[in-house]
Amino acid sequence: MPTLRDAAFLMGAPSVRDLPPDTGAEVAFGGRSNAGKSSALNALTGQTGLARVSKTPGRTQQLNVFALSRDHRLIDLPGYGYAKVPQALRHTFLALTTAYLEERRSLKGLVLLADIRQGLKAEDHALLQSRVDVPILVLLSKADKVNRNERHRLLREMAQVAPETAYLLPFSSLSREGLEETQETVLSWLGLGPAAARDASNDP
Repeated sequence: MPTLRDAAFLMGAPSVRDLPPDTGAEVAFGGRSNAGKSSALNALTGQTGLARVSKTPGRTQQLNVFALSRDHRLIDLPGYGYAKVPQALRHTFLALTTAYLEERRSLKGLVLLADIRQGLKAEDHALLQSRVDVPILVLLSKADKVNRNERHRLLREMAQVAPETAYLLPFSSLSREGLEETQETVLSWLGLGPAAARDASNDP
């Protein structure tokens, strides 16, 4: 049974129609530019160079596909909200993300990265409303940057505005806070969690 450590870059798709066949299971990762999406993907898969981490926001400009197996994939969505990206290009990124979320039937869950210090912005709320039929995990990244009292305050504020279907989880790629729970969630969405392993072991 594949694991997150088996993830390998498969392709960069400039449009939804260029993606692999819409079968199997996918988990998508979205978020504002510089929210820590690439760092999270690397931490979750235990690979330092799977997703390119850049100090320049807006580097992800297509649908990057990382395959665990033929039927299990992670999708890195284009980042959004970076002011220095030309307006036309920002619209292109948003349209690509929207098309993926609306059209992709193999999507089993959405992980949204949001800097815990900045909270949820308008673009984040739009993304959270894109697919109400799939579970959503909001990783409040860079949680190691705030103290305990500030974290509780920020969590309370975001819980008041986040959709009821979204689960908020403080996360840090550096301290590894929230890492194990996120790994378990993603594997469960992909059908690769403990229950799937038990079912496979019971097959005749």
